[in-house]
Amino acid sequence: MDTELVIRAQRGDEEAFASLAVAVGDRLHAVSCRILRDIDLAEDATQQALLAIWRDLPTLRDPARFEAWSYRLLLRACYAEGRRTRRWAPNLRLLPADEPAGGDGLSSVHDRDQLERGFRRLSIDHRAVVVLHHFLDMPLEAVAETLCVPPGTVRSRLHHAMRGLRAALDADARPAAQEAIR
Repeated sequence: MDTELVIRAQRGDEEAFASLAVAVGDRLHAVSCRILRDIDLAEDATQQALLAIWRDLPTLRDPARFEAWSYRLLLRACYAEGRRTRRWAPNLRLLPADEPAGGDGLSSVHDRDQLERGFRRLSIDHRAVVVLHHFLDMPLEAVAETLCVPPGTVRSRLHHAMRGLRAALDADARPAAQEAIR
């Protein structure tokens, strides 16, 4: 992230902020989609985060930490939107990073569907850790700093999230295995 751009935006330069919003907007939206698992809620969370960034940008002490700080504001917005979550509705839009890379399209859709169901069973705290660590490739210490929790809490959440995801996938696989025996 261009630190000079952040400094200009902090001083109220709307053009600089627009450039920042373009630079981070898609990434913030992709993260919120992966955490909230609902396009509409993710769009609302991203918009709220961008508003919070504009409002609070003058208070950012270290412009070099803009990216981590913006993720922190996004996560707060995701938590707020997650509390207002509604009954699941099918999401038919694919994110560009989620498109199949080829191969057997049917099995890839089935695998993605299983992962989606398992991921939806995780709490928002667990989803946030998984997305920050695995999707954004943040080291656990950076995830802890972004979430404002101790590194041990991040390790624990990641452990429980992965265990919960495995359990959900195993539970989904059991009925199919039992039907195959019949």
